[in-house]
Amino acid sequence: MNQEFLYIVIIIALGYLLKRTGILKETDGEVISRIIFNITLPSLVIVSLQTSTITVSLLGITLIVILYGILSTIVAYFVFRNETREIKGTFMMLASGYNVGLFAFPLVEAFWGTEGLLYFGMFDVGNSFIVFGLAYIVGSYFSENGMKLEGRAILMKFGKSIPLMTYIVMSVLNFGHIQLPSALLEVATIISKANMPLALLLLGIYLKFSFEKQYIRPIIKYLSFRYGFALLVGISLYFVLPVDDMFKYTILLGLVLPIGLAVIPYAHEFKYRTTMMIGTVSNLCILISMILMYLFSLFIL
Repeated sequence: MNQEFLYIVIIIALGYLLKRTGILKETDGEVISRIIFNITLPSLVIVSLQTSTITVSLLGITLIVILYGILSTIVAYFVFRNETREIKGTFMMLASGYNVGLFAFPLVEAFWGTEGLLYFGMFDVGNSFIVFGLAYIVGSYFSENGMKLEGRAILMKFGKSIPLMTYIVMSVLNFGHIQLPSALLEVATIISKANMPLALLLLGIYLKFSFEKQYIRPIIKYLSFRYGFALLVGISLYFVLPVDDMFKYTILLGLVLPIGLAVIPYAHEFKYRTTMMIGTVSNLCILISMILMYLFSLFIL
């Protein structure tokens, strides 16, 4: 496992090096990101869910993620209650929601293959409801103009998420024991193999080490809250839940994943002035999550 982790770090570093040398630009990351979320990641979901069997117990992962997302958002409200409305709204959006597609899937695929992807796929279903539902509502509520939401707007957010729709469709087919045509599955298999290297390169391209001094204190406060609370809940569930090891690994690792990238467009949409801070937090979360996952691989996994 340590060798696979080293390869992953090398590919991320390569992406960062390509950006620093000017071979790739950060704007190129937008194109790569669209390819991943709309093509390679859905293909990976198709392959993993078509070649595995979803059990009712796996839905427990989805439920835990949703409940944790709600709980952490409530706790964040009290942790940041003395901050400005904008800072409070920003960190409540960031309280839950994870970068599963770009960060977790490449590592999980390298460590556990299809079985791991199935478990983390169920994690990502719950994550999608938090990111596209709860985080969006919170961001709108604490924006300068206040909440201006309709149920239709939230449903459209869900409907436009190709990975989420792929999860739902493939889960229905899985429960119904319906097989896709072999030719379609073969094409999806070929495309899915590009997901890991593209996602890791993209993480490297998005790495940026810059800080705005006025945000140092709230960032430290946020990181302490996010990872402290996640480790408390994750380790507790790891030792308490009467489930298989892969289920435990999924919860433990999933809760310490970096923040989801969807918060950045939300900040733009609701006219938050904290987009640079969110970018800084995202980069710090990537580094912290990599360190934690490496430590878990040494002492727990």
